[in-house]
Amino acid sequence: MLKRFCTLAACAGLMLGASASPASADLTAFLGFSPTPDHRLVRGLAVGSGLVVVGFEFEYADTTDDEDTGAPSLKTGMANLLLQTPIPIGRFQPYFTIGGGLYRERVDAIDRQETSFGSNIGGGVKMTLTGPLRLRLDYRLFNLRGDPLYSTVHRFYGGLNLAF
Repeated sequence: MLKRFCTLAACAGLMLGASASPASADLTAFLGFSPTPDHRLVRGLAVGSGLVVVGFEFEYADTTDDEDTGAPSLKTGMANLLLQTPIPIGRFQPYFTIGGGLYRERVDAIDRQETSFGSNIGGGVKMTLTGPLRLRLDYRLFNLRGDPLYSTVHRFYGGLNLAF
């Protein structure tokens, strides 16, 4: 079964490479919030590159802590695969994303910290504003491994996206 999967994956990769069009890239600076366990500010940066439908993205995000409620800070560094429409529909380009990477959850008040692997799944839309400038709206659901205080974390954000 594994041999068959590897063969199919290799064939798909060759076909994708043979039919590749020029790559495009983009950069997103974003602000948002995480409601897990309380509403806290999230800020971050994402840089991506892609072909027509498939893209890759690396992102860093920093969720602030809330000392009053004991909500931890959360830093994530994720590598993601994006599947998106090849061209905007109207001015909107929807996408789906899945990925994984490292996270660090920290609560200074009780001197607790957890660093481990996490995965995420989500989606959103890039809306053309003018020229290469787009508005990006995104939702992610994180699954944090190890021993975090909150193993399932939600994140919503909006950001300015520059395509180049």
